[in-house]
Amino acid sequence: MSVPTPGERSGEPVGRPSAPPLPHPPSTSDAAQWGRVDENGNVFVRTQAGEHKVGEWLAGDPKDGLSFYERRYRTLAVDVDLLEHRLTDAGLAPDEAMAKIGKLRSQVDEPSCVGDLDALSKRLDALVALVDQGKQRKEAERAAARNKAREVREALVKEAEKLSSSTQWKASGDRFRAIVEEWKHLPHIDRPAEQELWKRLSHSRTAFEKRRRVWFAEREGKREEAQQAKEKLVREAAALADSKDWGPTSTKFRTLMSKWKAAGPAPRGTEQELWAKFKESQDAFFTARSAAFAERDAGLSENLQAKKALLEEAEKLLPVKDPPKARAALRAIQDKWAAVGHVPRGDKDSVEKRLLAVEQAVREAEDARWKRTNPEAQARAQATLDQLTKSISKLEKELAKAEASGNQGAVTKAKEAIAARQEWMEQAKQSLAEFSGSPS
Repeated sequence: MSVPTPGERSGEPVGRPSAPPLPHPPSTSDAAQWGRVDENGNVFVRTQAGEHKVGEWLAGDPKDGLSFYERRYRTLAVDVDLLEHRLTDAGLAPDEAMAKIGKLRSQVDEPSCVGDLDALSKRLDALVALVDQGKQRKEAERAAARNKAREVREALVKEAEKLSSSTQWKASGDRFRAIVEEWKHLPHIDRPAEQELWKRLSHSRTAFEKRRRVWFAEREGKREEAQQAKEKLVREAAALADSKDWGPTSTKFRTLMSKWKAAGPAPRGTEQELWAKFKESQDAFFTARSAAFAERDAGLSENLQAKKALLEEAEKLLPVKDPPKARAALRAIQDKWAAVGHVPRGDKDSVEKRLLAVEQAVREAEDARWKRTNPEAQARAQATLDQLTKSISKLEKELAKAEASGNQGAVTKAKEAIAARQEWMEQAKQSLAEFSGSPS
């Protein structure tokens, strides 16, 4: 804490951690150096301002009188020593220090002793300077603390203003309470600035609290709407629980479940209660359906064996060598397959995938055969081959003329054109061979 200014509460200790040692007076063993006793017994002390009467000595030898008053001086000097130690070592409150300095100063200014009073006066002056330095240092520390407190308060206000738009209701609410608590324990700054900052902080907190109340009120309204919607869904689920119409009812339950999720949460206690009722109806239906399917599947094992036998018969058609014959055989197998009927649900996908693979292979063989026997495509391939043959014949004549004339550029160009068309001709022959079924 800083040393209070005049008018403020005092009581802070004052120290001198790095001040140079204060001057001490020379020995006072020679009392005559600092005073005298006149013939009337009056005792005087010498100072730079002149002589001052400090008392009387009428009881004996004047030297004894000087010694007596010198001992008083030593007592006063010891008091100054002690005050110096308290200020430099232990620390002393400024007001208390100045009071003690003033008391000692009055004994120096109105002396009742003989000794180097000017030296004591200088030491007291040094103590006053020390107290002033301590006050200045403490005031600087207090100013720094106030500036720091201002920075911290401003930072808290900026954080509060940022939090005012937050939607993290729990975390932000806790942080606002922590900010206010921290604010209370900060050192005060100048009153107008502190009031203005507090006004901004309070406004931010109020804005946040208002937004939070509105949000919770809206959420509560939505929860009440969700409760009404889910109560209706519970009633609809209860009406479907005993249904034996397995397929359509399963679809209805899936629809109800989608509506349940879309409705949003109801009030916490009500939500759990409604869900328990909804799930009870749902479980009752699907448990009954599973039991019915299990009973039905138990009677479908013979159908499964029959379809497996048909699969073995169908898979013997692979690889397909005669597509029309394979198609006729597969059609007969498909008719028998349909006549067999259902198989257990767990085996349905596996047997149908095997039959589908055979159907796909037959279809691909038919497509390949059609491409090979397509007359239009075969005619286009033959026309392309004929055109390339004529083009090559023409280019060969041009090559011969170029060679006869010695036109090397024309020769090179004709050869390149012939080579390209010969390569195209090979490809055309391969395509035509695919239709005829013979090698090129």
